[in-house]
Amino acid sequence: MKRIFPAYAYGPGPRSSCWWDDTAAASDWPVFQGGCAEVAIIGAGFTGLSAAYHMAKSGVSVSVLDAEIPGWGASGRNGGFCCLGGAKLGTAALAKRYGADADVYSAAEHAAVDLVAQLLRDLDIDADCHSDGETELAHTPRAMTALRTEAALLRAAGLDHDLIEAEDLPGQGLGTGFHGALTRRAGFALNPRKYVLGLAQTAAHAGARIFGHSPALSITRQPTGHAITTPHGVLQAKQVIIATNGYSSEDLPDWLGGRYMPAQSTILVTRPLTQDELAAQSWHSPQMAFDTRHLLHYFRLMPDRRFLFGMRGGLLSSPRAERQARARTRKDFERMFPAWRHVPDTHSWSGLVCLSRDLVPFVGAVPGHPGLFAGLAYHGNGVAMGSYAGRLLADQILSQSSDLPYPKLMQTPPRRFPLGRARRLVMPPAYALMRLADL
Repeated sequence: MKRIFPAYAYGPGPRSSCWWDDTAAASDWPVFQGGCAEVAIIGAGFTGLSAAYHMAKSGVSVSVLDAEIPGWGASGRNGGFCCLGGAKLGTAALAKRYGADADVYSAAEHAAVDLVAQLLRDLDIDADCHSDGETELAHTPRAMTALRTEAALLRAAGLDHDLIEAEDLPGQGLGTGFHGALTRRAGFALNPRKYVLGLAQTAAHAGARIFGHSPALSITRQPTGHAITTPHGVLQAKQVIIATNGYSSEDLPDWLGGRYMPAQSTILVTRPLTQDELAAQSWHSPQMAFDTRHLLHYFRLMPDRRFLFGMRGGLLSSPRAERQARARTRKDFERMFPAWRHVPDTHSWSGLVCLSRDLVPFVGAVPGHPGLFAGLAYHGNGVAMGSYAGRLLADQILSQSSDLPYPKLMQTPPRRFPLGRARRLVMPPAYALMRLADL
């Protein structure tokens, strides 16, 4: 594999002390020993498992390979925000760049949230859901002005929302220290591990074969399809889906090299908060929330009264860098929620989200590679959009007309970042500019 972070980023170190691992036991998955399938999927996260489930229930022979186990990557260690998103561009920026296709993308965002809700309901997966939509909190007066403008756009589009002024936040249980908020009434929070493991088990029951500790080492085009080499056998498949997102490799396939940017995100979870502690911070809302910074913070009070707090910003990966990332997360948590400075975090971990140069997801056929498909770059919003991408890819392979919105911007192959495998060098100046913009 040719990955652009050090090996530590892809090992157990960043995942150690992940709260979600304490909430649901992982199943045992066999190691791939060789065989064939109509469709091979590399990556057993939201995208790969959604695609596997939707194809297997239609009778397609599907084999899913994962270098570790289902949900090992971002799908099993994220903040659990099933919400609108997937692109890093705001509503106005999307409209300016893509015109009417931005409206199709907005419809896709809502359909993605609805798809996850339907899967949870139809597959009887209990994922500890809560929150009525998602609340964005303004960290400056200027940011609140932008939220008012956004609220006007939502109102014009007929989308359900709620604009909350600063003085009303404590009464809504949304704390103090912010300059107002905008709630979009779409989406909900969940336990991502329970969701991804439930999806894996259901896909397997539908007939998909899922393999753990079976990394794809190479993909070779053959007259009848593709041969995927693993440590213990070769998988022959007519068609292949690449669903590795931020955990991708530059050479699986070579086309992918330079077209994605992994970025780190770190999360902590506290012990359960007491009623007095919640009152001290004026926070009792079950809403999942995030702030208006470019390098955003995201947080929510979970059903057991533990508080989850996460942030972007890590640029290096090593045991020392991991300790520093967790310390920065703790520092920002205490700064933003000062009444909880004495409250310990019981768990803290990191993972990789995935960006594209065009700041929008890619879902579709890989140009110049017949039978090869990919879904990636959800910009930290993969619970809904990753699941949606898997369904779209399944529809394409099944050659059936999809009933889901499928914007052209998601079908356009991502451009390569500059500097090739050294492209992480663009991140420090980019982050520095974002921090300046957040002032």
